Amino acid sequence: TQRVRFLERLFYNREEFMRFDSDVGEYRAVTELGRPDAKYWNSQPDLLEDRRAPVDTY
Repeated sequence: TQRVRFLERLFYNREEFMRFDSDVGEYRAVTELGRPDAKYWNSQPDLLEDRRAPVDTY
């Protein structure tokens, strides 16, 4: 069996500041710049469900 993994990486000025990894199930800040956004996005259950759902489909 194969596993599907979803990874979304966000960049600003060529520097990754935040990512979503379906194995973790939430956004994680990579730099201080991403900390407020990760906190906000993780507080949105609908958004997190939208990110997790495609992995369950495959």
